[in-house]
Amino acid sequence: MPRPTPADLAAAAGRTIPDILPDPLRLLVVGINPSLWSGATGAHFARPGNRFWPALFAAGITDYPIDCTAGMRPADRAAVAALGLGITNLVARATARADELTAEELRAGAARLERTVTAHHPRVVAVVGISAYRTGFRRPKARPGRQPEDLDGTPLWVLPNPSGLNAHETVTSLAAAYGAAADAAGIPRAGGTTAARPLSG
Repeated sequence: MPRPTPADLAAAAGRTIPDILPDPLRLLVVGINPSLWSGATGAHFARPGNRFWPALFAAGITDYPIDCTAGMRPADRAAVAALGLGITNLVARATARADELTAEELRAGAARLERTVTAHHPRVVAVVGISAYRTGFRRPKARPGRQPEDLDGTPLWVLPNPSGLNAHETVTSLAAAYGAAADAAGIPRAGGTTAARPLSG
């Protein structure tokens, strides 16, 4: 599909996109909510300038660069699923900016995420965005990285937001953070950074 037009983006406000939930599920990445670009294309982290997919490639999690700016190709979706990499969001509705979300929406999203974890049993859950995590989970002093609390018995990480608006991070720093969570989840990285571990179920 072609890249969305301004009219497409305006029409995408409030739209939802499907989760990616492979079985078995190693690492469940949790975005804050879809951008208008993601809402228009139906693809996670699709907005140009978002560094999620470049960081996964830089970390060796994907073995080729994935470009979702015009939507996610079936071959890319299959490659992501084969890794055991899932993607969902705390809040399902697309907005122009994450700061349009309310605290109540983020807290409801945290409860929904716990239900998703209970149903799909990921090895590791990783929320991308410390501010949204602090609000949604009522943990105002939380710090990035592995959290002391699990989520329904599942190790919980908080990782940097890959949005281009997050000037504190680079693709390199994001790759390091995402790679650590991928290692914990047993996702093999290109170049043999970590060995794949067998999954049960």
